[in-house]
Amino acid sequence: MGQHSYVIDSMKTALESSGAGAGGTRNISGSTHYHNALETELADFHKKEKALIFTSAYNANQTTLETLGKIIPDLLYISDSLNHSSLIQGIRHSRCKKEIFKHNDVEDLERILKSYEGPKCVVFESVYSMDGDIGPVKEIVDLANKYNAITFLDEVHAVGLYGATGGGITERDNIEVDIINGTLAKAFGVQGGYIAGKKDFIDAIRSLASAFIFTTSLSPVICAGALTSIKYVRDHPELREQIHERANKTKLELARQGIEVMKNDSHIVPVIIGDPKRAKAISDELLYKEGIYVQPINWPTVPVGTERLRFTPTPFHTDALIFDMVVKLKAAMKKCGG
Repeated sequence: MGQHSYVIDSMKTALESSGAGAGGTRNISGSTHYHNALETELADFHKKEKALIFTSAYNANQTTLETLGKIIPDLLYISDSLNHSSLIQGIRHSRCKKEIFKHNDVEDLERILKSYEGPKCVVFESVYSMDGDIGPVKEIVDLANKYNAITFLDEVHAVGLYGATGGGITERDNIEVDIINGTLAKAFGVQGGYIAGKKDFIDAIRSLASAFIFTTSLSPVICAGALTSIKYVRDHPELREQIHERANKTKLELARQGIEVMKNDSHIVPVIIGDPKRAKAISDELLYKEGIYVQPINWPTVPVGTERLRFTPTPFHTDALIFDMVVKLKAAMKKCGG
């Protein structure tokens, strides 16, 4: 979407009408029609009362979780053990009490929920980007509701890619959470992040989050591009169908060639290498010799010993391109010590 003509044209129009930058922070002079329209679109996208945009999804996560601890005294954060760094840092900077539950383990989550009588917030993701697994979102939300806990869900790797209009796993499975975090990058191809939730909550974050209050807002050019991209993605479910079909095709072709893929139900295709130097060497071989780009993922992003190559096929990857990539990957793995 970052190269789609509709997105680029809308950004050109915004550039000519509003200039390159926002001119200030959101609460002073950095709000334009484009900022407000984008937040209205995002709230409607997730069927929430209100949304708030940030300079990145990382910033949105960290700032919101840090600020929530100031709003709710004695808050306990209950966090999945494989949560993204932005979630971990937000909880850490909040200085709230925290408990970690085993990854996607609803029994361990319930054990912690039972043990604390005060206010609590369960923080988790829908699609985990490194392993590509999808969390038991409905079961987690049901438990949180049972024990009167707030739910904070990171849908960064799901928005645009799951659900009838791209609203994520919550839309696909018809699940209601209190706070959703998403990105304007990745599926939407632009930049920035956001949260969506109840009006009072969003207004509180807007009023109390220092990283929001004292940061120059996103360029109206970025907002215009993101707004156009979201509208287009919502109206074109065939894009989602194509991405998932291409991902499944890639997984099948890798398996056919004897290359092991981590099993998951998402669009992410991780191939475990298990050694950082070898992962980098294979990546370099593919990039510089074959013109194929694949990202090596090493510590601290993933644990030592689980280093991997992560593939994310797009609708533009044909059968021929996928087959060619797999054959050349197999050769590179053999050449680099496989």
